[in-house]
Amino acid sequence: MEYLTFEQDRKYDLILLGRIAIDFNPLDYYKTLAESETFRKYVGGSPANIAVGLSRLGKKCGFFARVSRDRFGEFVVNFFEKEGIDTSHIRPCVNGESLGLTFTEILSHDESSILMYRNGIADLALCPEDIDEDYLKESKAILISGTALAESPSREAALKAVALAKKNGLRIIFDIDYRAYNWKNEDETALYYCAVARDSDIILGSREEYDLTERFLSLDGTDEASAAHWCAGQASVVVIKHGKQGSTAYTRDGNSYSIRPFPVEALKGFGGGDGYASSFLYGILNGLDMMDCLELGSASASMLVASHGCSPDMPTVEELEAFIKKEKEQYGDHASGILPH
Repeated sequence: MEYLTFEQDRKYDLILLGRIAIDFNPLDYYKTLAESETFRKYVGGSPANIAVGLSRLGKKCGFFARVSRDRFGEFVVNFFEKEGIDTSHIRPCVNGESLGLTFTEILSHDESSILMYRNGIADLALCPEDIDEDYLKESKAILISGTALAESPSREAALKAVALAKKNGLRIIFDIDYRAYNWKNEDETALYYCAVARDSDIILGSREEYDLTERFLSLDGTDEASAAHWCAGQASVVVIKHGKQGSTAYTRDGNSYSIRPFPVEALKGFGGGDGYASSFLYGILNGLDMMDCLELGSASASMLVASHGCSPDMPTVEELEAFIKKEKEQYGDHASGILPH
């Protein structure tokens, strides 16, 4: 079932805009960062991970980004090229900006945190001049990561991309993706988040991220109120995530669909959201039923929290299908079914 239509005669399924970073995950985990001594390096950043995930699932992705003009910048571009992601609009910075670095602390299977270094950062150096309208015309949709709105000139680049996407018939996907780093205050965050959400066809975020986005709206803080508000505007699909309690997708026709996570032995408490987004959007782009989209997203999220990395561990279609089959054989059907709206 198609919940929204896409222009089918375009080269790219999705162009993403936002941060590309580097993750350092400890190999000697279940220790504090002060105690860990050995780390493995991965390409990171939510939009980067989503692009890799969609590419692994057979979708053609492009990207708007700035990266550092150094070996780390080479590393992420080379990784993208190996994954089949178009890098023609990923450009090196000119003023010495660095890639964001994220160090993860894994204290137990259900207790982990991240330490980010995001001063003088490359991804926030993306500027309006980097946004190529002809490139956008080649895509069915664009994904805007909320972190791209944290500072100028990246925020103006993101807003320009949204305006040109509307002009040229692209579907706009907003991954709220809140990180407190680089924002001045929550008022500023809410203003820019709300501006992009108003123009978005698909919105994905946690309950807390919706609360932040809706800071200046007269809503009661419930999922139903959020869905009704955004679906009364531009949105066709509103996804609200509640971590271990699962997620619900609300559609413009007034229906809601919920799913619980697949049970796994988690290694870490992060990375699942990017797997969820990539596999969910794969289902949407393929016109699958909403429950199938949610099932794919939930499966990918569970696989990612059980893995050491994120981008290199994004599953293929075959791996997703095998995981879902195995989990259902062991635990039964995890979808909670269609809920009345």
